[in-house]
Amino acid sequence: MARKKTPVDFEQSLTELESLVERLEQGDLTLEESLKTFERGVALTRALQAALRQAEQKIEILTTRGGHAVVEPFETDNHTDNGN
Repeated sequence: MARKKTPVDFEQSLTELESLVERLEQGDLTLEESLKTFERGVALTRALQAALRQAEQKIEILTTRGGHAVVEPFETDNHTDNGN
């Protein structure tokens, strides 16, 4: 029976990954600690990439109309072109 994976908390995982990179960049870890930290970083990177792929698939499904994907520009609430 397949186990259902727990969803990734994207922001929390990204913050943890950034912290791991900082620790590795400082160079204060032993070789063993560095390897464990690196392994955790790789695992987080894979989980984050999978979460991004899932998000892309959901967006593609939501923007598909009549069997064809419709490409629409992404706009944020922070428009700077209107002078406000």
